Amino acid sequence: MEDNKRILPLLPLRDIVVFPHMVVPLFIGRDKSIAALDAALSHDRLIFLGAQRDASTNDPEEDDIYRIGTVAHIVQILKLPDGTVKVLVDGRFRARLLHFLPNDRYFQVSVEEFPIEQFEGATTEALVRNVVSSFENYAKLSKKIPSEVLMQLGSPDDPAKLADTVAAHLPIKLSDKQEILELPSAREQMEKLLALLAAEIEILEIEKKIRGRVKKQMEKTQREFYLNEQMRAIQKELGQGDEGRTELDELEEKIKKKKMNKEAQQKADKEIKKLRLMSPMSAEATVSRNYIDWLLSIPWQERTEDKLDIEAAEKVLNEDHYGLEKVKERILEYLAVRKLVTKLKGPILCFVGPPGVGKTSLAKSIARATGRKFVRMSLGGVRDEAEVRGHRRTYIGALPGKIMQQMKKAGTINPVFLLDEVDKMSMDFRGDPSSALLEVLDPEQNNTFNDHYL
Repeated sequence: MEDNKRILPLLPLRDIVVFPHMVVPLFIGRDKSIAALDAALSHDRLIFLGAQRDASTNDPEEDDIYRIGTVAHIVQILKLPDGTVKVLVDGRFRARLLHFLPNDRYFQVSVEEFPIEQFEGATTEALVRNVVSSFENYAKLSKKIPSEVLMQLGSPDDPAKLADTVAAHLPIKLSDKQEILELPSAREQMEKLLALLAAEIEILEIEKKIRGRVKKQMEKTQREFYLNEQMRAIQKELGQGDEGRTELDELEEKIKKKKMNKEAQQKADKEIKKLRLMSPMSAEATVSRNYIDWLLSIPWQERTEDKLDIEAAEKVLNEDHYGLEKVKERILEYLAVRKLVTKLKGPILCFVGPPGVGKTSLAKSIARATGRKFVRMSLGGVRDEAEVRGHRRTYIGALPGKIMQQMKKAGTINPVFLLDEVDKMSMDFRGDPSSALLEVLDPEQNNTFNDHYL
């Protein structure tokens, strides 16, 4: 037998590639593997370590094992109570598996040393420096590499040994590690390692960014919680207690549940924030609180479903009023058009007549016939434009206009709205309410009606 050829027991490895110059603990449980260990111990304590192609194979065949592996020296062996064996191996040199020898108890193989081509010169030196620098950068980001390993890399005199040390400590796929083990020259190993290190560093930098973002978000949340707790403690000391805060939390919950439009939602959130910073006893807090109550009490989405049954409507009109044939005919005509045309712009009816002929009661009947809520707003003697459009919030005792007040009273966004005694309105220096009423009645304008208070 030639000097560089040996006959050794083979230990198939799962999920691990052992490199030369590495001391690695292994746990052995398979009968063939334990027999291979016993054979090595009885001879010169040398064993060939070859990685399995598929780790899930429990009883590997000859073709399941890679042909390039490492010849290792068994340093220490420890038999465990459960029948497994813990063995400490020290990788000596690369070897190529030439062929399997007949043996029933364990794998016995003929191997020869697989030398690595060494290169010297500027290119090799540049590659060595690059690998050391990249690995140090990786170690800083990973924080899983022991400091002793970095100290070993301080002044590398053997490029092949450097490549083995770096490859053994990188969390890369088994196939990549095996590929590095099989490369015939130190220069090729270095180039492969540089590419793998660059990819690992990029992944670690992305992970670091994500961790930083999550940490920042958590710190912000914790800071807000801490400040809120401090604020609660201060208010408790001032005798204001927790009741105000709980009430505000309830209001905030109600605002979320109330399906307001975007503008109203933003305004309500802004007022809640202002309220949190105010003392509950201040006058400004009362104004803000009243404003939020108004926003919550107005119907934003609530509506009643229309009953457009002409025969039922006629029956209701006849029950409530005797005679008035022309008026009833006109109302039924209008309801018939409503039934045919789903979207009707400006659904306004004008009743004219002396007092007591049944104008108001007819409006009530229309509401009853269509299944809608009924609200009546009397305009007799109204001389202030703010009665229609509402007062601005800067004034003490400011309220929304009568239109909004009646909408709140109705509780739906589609009631039958009666503007009673329109002809009795007057005007003075505070404005002309009839002009403000034009905005309410004009179908081109009333969909953008703005109340000054709200």
